[in-house]
Amino acid sequence: MSLINNIYLKASRGFIKEIEISQSAPCDYQREWFFKLLDAGSSTSFGEEHCFNRFNFSNKREYSKKLEYFQNNVPIRDYDAFVPYIERLRRGENYVLWNQKVKWFAKSSGTSSDRSKFIPITPDSLKITHYGGFRRMLSWYVANNPDSRIFHGKALTLGGSVQIDEKGNGECYYGDLSAILLKNSPSLVEVVRTPKRETAMIADFNKKVEAICKECVNQDVTNISGVPSWNLILLNKILEYSGKENILQVWPHMELFMHGGIGFGPYRDIYKSIIPTDGMHYLENYNASEGYFAFQDDLSVDSMLLTVNNGIFYEFIPMDIFDDVISGKQKRIPTLEDVEVGVDYAVVITTCGGLWRYLIGDCVRFTSLFPHRIQITGRTQLCINAFGEELMISNAEKALVDACRECKCSVSEFTVAPVFMDSVDSKGYHKWAVEFSNLPDSIDHFAMTLDAALGRYNSDYAAKRSGDATMVRLEIASLKPGTFMKWMEKRNKVGGQNKVPRLYGDLRFVEELVQLSTEER
Repeated sequence: MSLINNIYLKASRGFIKEIEISQSAPCDYQREWFFKLLDAGSSTSFGEEHCFNRFNFSNKREYSKKLEYFQNNVPIRDYDAFVPYIERLRRGENYVLWNQKVKWFAKSSGTSSDRSKFIPITPDSLKITHYGGFRRMLSWYVANNPDSRIFHGKALTLGGSVQIDEKGNGECYYGDLSAILLKNSPSLVEVVRTPKRETAMIADFNKKVEAICKECVNQDVTNISGVPSWNLILLNKILEYSGKENILQVWPHMELFMHGGIGFGPYRDIYKSIIPTDGMHYLENYNASEGYFAFQDDLSVDSMLLTVNNGIFYEFIPMDIFDDVISGKQKRIPTLEDVEVGVDYAVVITTCGGLWRYLIGDCVRFTSLFPHRIQITGRTQLCINAFGEELMISNAEKALVDACRECKCSVSEFTVAPVFMDSVDSKGYHKWAVEFSNLPDSIDHFAMTLDAALGRYNSDYAAKRSGDATMVRLEIASLKPGTFMKWMEKRNKVGGQNKVPRLYGDLRFVEELVQLSTEER
């Protein structure tokens, strides 16, 4: 083990010990955070509104009774329901959701009614949840790979951008979570990170990548982190700029990619082709604007260890009772103590960022207990997130309405699927199988119009399409009238309870429909 690894592990021994304990006794940490969160929330507007002062949460007794009160009296909310509280924070009101002032808001993908979400980032959530989550992941990696050389070179991060929140008093900012983390990172971190902060925060993605190529191609980069699709674009540009055939010819000590945000499966072979070494490690982590939730503690296992001591209290809604819970018919739902392996759960979080029983929209399944490891299995709403675009069914339907209106046409049925990158120099896109009841004058113009409309309703889709950075324009497969009905009949899915899958994670349905339409011509 190198001296620098030894020093780092000594400084991180608290995190390592905590992870070891959380693998065998995670519920103790969860109970502890339940009381801490409710105690802190008692001095907020939200806490007063929900009568947190009815109990003394600094007294860590009567857990079951207090949990029952919490679940009975604090409704589960999605982002839309939190908007009034968040708007008060953005206008400069303090202590609305948490007992700290909020200066930063992480801007992320849109919901059913808003083009973008603005998630409050408190000092506690920044330090305990986000930085703490990353420290846990990195400490555990080094502890299990004592000969790692990641600290002998640079960590490359793409970053994002921030701007002053126009709704506030000039003291609040919003932007990508990655940019907020960069703006607040300690000086010591900047020594081992590249590119320089100003480069990483260039707003224009293509200009950022060009600047990174110039700045980093001659550095010794040992690890990268971020979304697979974005990083693949960057690595491809590095190869183009350097004239090399693979990344190891540029950065020979590259050993770790810490990835998240979208599924890595479709990208794995491409990464292996441009980083051709068995010594390369791919480590999944579950990080979002709302919090850092899990990381891959065992690289041989295709699941992630839930982080249970980082300012978050978890609840889980079994998907078979999801509608009853959301409607208020069912109050009690499982906490970590009650979950089972193999059940799909919608995740509900209470955090030191001031999110109280917040429905994040992800579904997970526990693959093991003690340690409690999870896999992300989908979304509570229909969604495609192949490239970080988080296309929701509401976005798709609204955009389709706009495109039909502008092109003076109508659509009877449709389904959408992603087309993944199949080589280093290709880019992904969405393929729409559409059955028009009234054809547009030009399918190409309709595709262009629909693509633009999707960007208006979903800021993440617009970002991925900007300059064809990660995605190229969508493709339309126009189907013969009656194709969807014949397809549903073939699948024995005709009837009122059966619905066409509007958004799907792979091309299987689209290809079946196109083939059926071709056969019928």
